[in-house]
Amino acid sequence: MHQKILKILKETKDYVSGEQLGEQLGVSRAAIWKAIQKLKEEGYQIEAVSNKGYYLSSSEDLYNGVEIQEALTTKVFGKEIFFYEQTDSTNIRIRELAKQGKKEGVLAVAEMQTAGKGRRGKTWQTLRGTGIWMSLLLCPNMTPPETPLLTLLAGLAVCEAIREQTGLSADIKWPNDILIQGKKVCGILTELDAEMDKVNFVVMGIGINVNTECFSEELKQAATSLKLEKGESISRKKLLCAVLKQFETIYYQYEKEGSFLPFLSRYKKYCINVGRPVQVFSKNPFQGICVDITPEGELIVEKENGERVTVFSGEVSIRNL
Repeated sequence: MHQKILKILKETKDYVSGEQLGEQLGVSRAAIWKAIQKLKEEGYQIEAVSNKGYYLSSSEDLYNGVEIQEALTTKVFGKEIFFYEQTDSTNIRIRELAKQGKKEGVLAVAEMQTAGKGRRGKTWQTLRGTGIWMSLLLCPNMTPPETPLLTLLAGLAVCEAIREQTGLSADIKWPNDILIQGKKVCGILTELDAEMDKVNFVVMGIGINVNTECFSEELKQAATSLKLEKGESISRKKLLCAVLKQFETIYYQYEKEGSFLPFLSRYKKYCINVGRPVQVFSKNPFQGICVDITPEGELIVEKENGERVTVFSGEVSIRNL
């Protein structure tokens, strides 16, 4: 009911009486009043004037499923959105939706997560109203070995969207962390559900510190937000839409061509690992200089003895960052 009223108020762009709404929707004025109160609780500014009715003020800055969906310019991504005021993890929600048979592009967005996580099981701090915490369902037409590159491509999409929307010099730390001035502003967690030779689905989880103003003692040396770097608030809705638009274009091009090569120069342009001393944490940890990235998205690290090692997985830190 309240969504139908919202649609009428947006389309009318003028005062609409409770009587008109009741007649149009076939309900009582009391039901209309209750629905209006629910819209106000969701953050909509609705004026109520005697003998004139209800008027919807601008909802440009509101962040919810309806407003996000209206702002999207994508063809597939986000055409169905599940918005949660609070949930454990958007990745968990998307995994459940995938099991229910939902189609590619379904998006889960949360205002707050209680069990958000990053790589290696680390906790991801997700405060209400400050960031973008979302997960996307992908059903790629590709083999399991081709899917790891999706996480690099998602990182590229986020990096370019942040640069476009904020003007900040965002960088990529291989494979998909987004940094500004050496501090992490975005993490991406990709989860694969597959059989030996078949991909069932991929969950792409993206967390961006947008308007966070402070971090815990544990995090503040390594994390930052777009607001702290820019010095002003950033529209979460506009940034989310920009990320999805960018990633959708990249994703379907990669699915069609089956190669990372068309994106290699763009990725290398923003990847700060190249040319820097790195520490590779693997079964046999070692240090060296990252000298290049392969067309398969792997790092080439040169050890002190001149030996070159191709790194395709694991944790890689940049020394003295």
